[in-house]
This record gives sequence, C-alpha cells and structure tokens, in this order.
Amino acid sequence: MRAAATAFPHLRRDFAASLVVFLVALPLCVGVAVASGVPAELGLVTGIVGGIVTGMMRGSSLQVSGPAAGLTVLVFEAVQEFGLPALGVIVPATGLLQLLMGALRLGRWFRAISVAVVEGMLAGIGLVLIAGQLYAMAGAAAPASGAAKIAGLPGALADALGDTGALASLGLGAGTIAVLVLWKRMPGALRTVPGPLAAVGLATLGATVFALPVATVEVKGLLGSVQPPSPSSFGQLADVGLLVTIVAFTLIASAESLFSAAAVDRMHDGPRTEYDKELIAQGAGNTVCGALGALPMTAVIVRSSANVQAGARTKASRVMHGVWLLLFAALLPSVLAWIPLPALAGVLVHAGAKLIPVRAIRSLWPEHRGEVLILVVTAGSIVAVSMFEGVLIGLALAVAKTAWQASHLKLEVVDKGAGPVQAYLSGNATFLRLPKILDSLEALPQDRPVELDLSGLHHLDHACRTALETWAGRHSAAGTDPVRVTSP
Repeated sequence: MRAAATAFPHLRRDFAASLVVFLVALPLCVGVAVASGVPAELGLVTGIVGGIVTGMMRGSSLQVSGPAAGLTVLVFEAVQEFGLPALGVIVPATGLLQLLMGALRLGRWFRAISVAVVEGMLAGIGLVLIAGQLYAMAGAAAPASGAAKIAGLPGALADALGDTGALASLGLGAGTIAVLVLWKRMPGALRTVPGPLAAVGLATLGATVFALPVATVEVKGLLGSVQPPSPSSFGQLADVGLLVTIVAFTLIASAESLFSAAAVDRMHDGPRTEYDKELIAQGAGNTVCGALGALPMTAVIVRSSANVQAGARTKASRVMHGVWLLLFAALLPSVLAWIPLPALAGVLVHAGAKLIPVRAIRSLWPEHRGEVLILVVTAGSIVAVSMFEGVLIGLALAVAKTAWQASHLKLEVVDKGAGPVQAYLSGNATFLRLPKILDSLEALPQDRPVELDLSGLHHLDHACRTALETWAGRHSAAGTDPVRVTSP
C-alpha cells in the first residue's frame, strides 16, 4: 500500500474524483444518447472511450471527454437524414480530420474564433435542445426543425394538459429540473451525491413507487448496440450533404473541446493544455468511437469541472471514470430500463439552459453591443436555419465587424480662410469607409486649392486609392489649382 502511494502520490484523490465523475457522467451519457435518437448504450460507449482512450493521451490532464449536449441536435439531424449506420462513417471521418489538424498544429487557431460566435453557437444549440426535450418531457413527438419546435411548444403543452399520461410525464420532468436547480442549496452531506444522479434517481424512485405511466429507457445490451461500419457504408462519402455534416461535426466538436480546455485551465493550477495534442486526443477518441458506431465525443465542461472540484490531480481520474462506465455497462445494463425518459429530458433541459450565456450577455451589453449582436444572430440563425449555416453566418458577421472596426479613419480639415485647405487623413482607409471619405472630401470648397496629406494612413487599399485619384481629378478640373497629395 505504501509502495502504491509512493508510485502514485495522488491515487487517493484521483480515485475519489473518478467516482464523482462517473456518477455525473452516467445519466448524461444515457440522456444525450436518447435525445440523439440512438440506443442508450451508445452514449455509454462514447463515455468509456472518452475516459479510457482519450483520457490516457496527452493534451489536457484534467479535462473529461464523452458525449455532449452540444452535439445532440447535430447528431439527431444526421441520424434522421442519413440513418444510424452513418455514424460509423461520420464520426471516424471527424476523428481523422481532428488528427490531421492536430498534426498540422492547427489546434491553437481555434482560439482565434470569436468568443461571441462560440457562445452564440452554444446558445442556439441550447435553445433547440430545450425545445426538443420539452416535447420529450410531455411524451410527444418533436417537429424536425428548430423553429418548428419552438413555434409548436404552446400547442404541445396545451395538448398535454388534457392527457393524464402526458401530465404525469411532464410533472416528472419538471420535478427533475427542480431537483437540479435546488440541489446546490441542499445540505453538504446530500451534495456529495452529484445533482444529475440524484435527480434521475429520485425520478426513477417516484415513477416506480407511484407506478406512473411514463416511458422508460429501452435496453438493447452493450454488444447488441455496437455496430461497426461495414465497408459498403463508406460509399456514403460521395454524398455532399454527408461531407458537409462531417465538416460541421469537426469544427463544432473541436471548438467546443478547446474552449472547454481553456475554461478548465482557469479552474486549477496544474499543467496547462497543449492544444494541438488535445486535438489529437479528441481525434483518436472519435476515430475509435466511429469504429464502434457510437456517438461523437467532445470535452464536456460539466464533467471536467466536477473532476477538478472533486480534487483530481492527474489524468488517472478520467481513465478510471471510463473503467467504471465500462463495468456498469457490462454488469448492470438492465438498470437503465428503470430510468424514465422524462427524467433524462429534464436533465438535458437543465443542461441546455446552461448553454445560454445570460451572464455574458449582461456583461457585454453596456460596452460591446456588437458582440451581443453576433451572439444573438448566430443563435437565431441556428434555430431558424441549421447548425452549420448558423455558425457560418456568425463567423461572417464577426469578420465583417472586425473589418469595420479595423478600418478606423479620421479626417481633419484645417481651413485658415486664405490659402489652400489642408486635409489630413489618418487610420486605415478601406472600401468599407469609402462613402465617409468621399462625403467629407466632396464637402470641401470647390474654388480653393486642397492639400491632401495621406502620410498618417496605416493602410490604403486599391479601392480607396482609385477613388481619391478620381476625386482629385474632378476637384482640379472644377477649381483653379490641382489637388496636392502627400502620399502615405
């Protein structure tokens, strides 16, 4: 025992943390799988791979990976459009792309993505996730699109009020959410049990004791759910829509993992994340998940923060949590059949609400309203159109905002009443500021010579240079003296 303590000085802390993370991950793995429209066991498979395979690799020592609520909407849409076997093509392709990006040292570039776009992406996912899971809480089928989900909620809730079974299901889901919200206020002894596990456990107990007419998880068995891709399934790679989905999986999973790593680094004083190696670790995990026909993985902030708060010191805690998931899936799969689906839906509604950055919006609004606009437009586009297009719209808006701000331009006019009018341009003259430049110059007196000083410009693009030359020619033709230009 003493020898083990010497060889593994943090074993006790890591062991205790692994149990906490396991208890947090278990209901979330199952809930994400059910919400994604796949067998519950596939969520456990992804959690196992995220713990054992990704957990053993270098990158972020305390970050925990597994199936994430942030990919639920995208996975559900992919399964509906291409079928469940397509995950065996999409997920390993995602993993191979992540491996390639990590090898090319592109991981650090994900840190350059606008935070407003990422938060808008998560907010959009959260809104669609909440809307979809509210239908599940009421035992109703959800519409396909995000906009239809939100628009149809009042009618679905009204229908539930007239159905005893739907009311029981809705009440159980609402009770699960209430437990999750209030759990932090419970006495310390109770809070040693993770909130998601307590909420699902209480809901399961209540549904069993009162024999509530609610749906429960369908159990197929671990081996029966794992479906490695067949060679013929890779023929789907000729489908452009499938390729777009792979790109969306890659970008969103990578961005979410690396932003989660940045957040986890702020929670502890241990080694910092090596972003390229973390991207390789995520790629390896997704490649293995794809080979098993399971869900894609990302780093998950809920599990990661639980790992840090439980006192983990090394990556051993996340590896052991994967071992506990494997033992549970192998030895106790029948326990899943007791879990009510409305309880899992409640857990995901609560998780979806956490994806909406209300505090960030409040802090940004006074001084950075442009960032709030990007966030809201990105989220709204995801709800109204789709995940991939919404992110592209957000990125385009962020680039446009940055370009507009970077093209800061100042025109100073000195008119002493006699002699030439002196005009000084400073800053960055780009085509975005061209209307302002021309309006200001055309307002100068036409019957006076002008000395235009461009030496204060840091940048003068071709469009502005051409426009200034054209204006100078017109002004010289209308006045008595040519315009004198001091070049930058």
